[in-house]
Formats: sequence, C-alpha cells, structure tokens
Amino acid sequence: MHTCQAIIPVWDALQLRFHKTAKELAEEELPLRIGPASIGYMLRHNAEVEYMFAEWFFEQPMPADLKLLTNRGAAASEHAFTNHQELMQLLEASYTHLVEGMNRLSEEAWHEPKNSPMGPSTPIEAIGRLMYHTGIHAGQISLIRKHAERAVESES
Repeated sequence: MHTCQAIIPVWDALQLRFHKTAKELAEEELPLRIGPASIGYMLRHNAEVEYMFAEWFFEQPMPADLKLLTNRGAAASEHAFTNHQELMQLLEASYTHLVEGMNRLSEEAWHEPKNSPMGPSTPIEAIGRLMYHTGIHAGQISLIRKHAERAVESES
C-alpha cells in the first residue's frame, strides 16, 4: 500500500471532525478568546499552516493571492477573523490544496527529509505534526467555548 493511501483516511477523519466543529460555530463565537488567540484566529491559523506545510513538504506552492496573517503569532495580529463563511472557505481550500500535494508525492518522497523553516522533516512526519497541531487548536476552541458558556451562565 502506498503511504498516501494509508495516510489520507486518517487525515480525513481528523479534518472532517475539525471542519464539523468549525462549521457548527456561530459567528458570535469567533471573537471569543483566551489571551490574544481568538477562535477565528485559530481557524485562520490552522488553514495557513496547512498551506505552509503543503509548500514545504509536498511541493505545492502557496496560492499567489494568499496573505499569511497569523504567522507572527496572535499577539502580533491586527485582524479580527470574524467572517465565518470566509474562514470555512479558507479551511476547505487549504485542505484540498494539501491533499492534492499529498496525492502527487511519490512513495519515495514521503520518506525523504526536507529542509523547512522548522528544520528537517519527512512528509510523513510533517503530517503527524499537522494532526497534532490541529488537535491542539480543536482542544483550545472547545475550552474557549466551554469557558464562554459558563461566563454567560454566571452573568444571568
């Protein structure tokens, strides 16, 4: 079995769950935050990281019109990221972009280290890092939503 054939179902399972959570968010929840990182910021950041990894590890250049707005951290961001439809479109586009790169990668290339701004890593290791990254942000989003619900209830 080709590495891509083994990885894509796992990647899809994680992404479908993350996208389902993102789709269920109300636009009013996007500005909710812990410290400087809002839910909207995390959605945008997740998509941008997928684009970066697609370029670094899967020979899939970023779209020319994509502006990286979260790569300097939440505290440095001047954007609100409160347009739910726009964020969902970006997440879906980054998913498609990355999967296209994964599908085009040769079997040998999956196991060859590539240099990146994060240091050397194989594409298969990079997918593991992306899964971990997505899981962290999914947990943060859940925590923010839970905390915000308690705050609203206590104000009543």
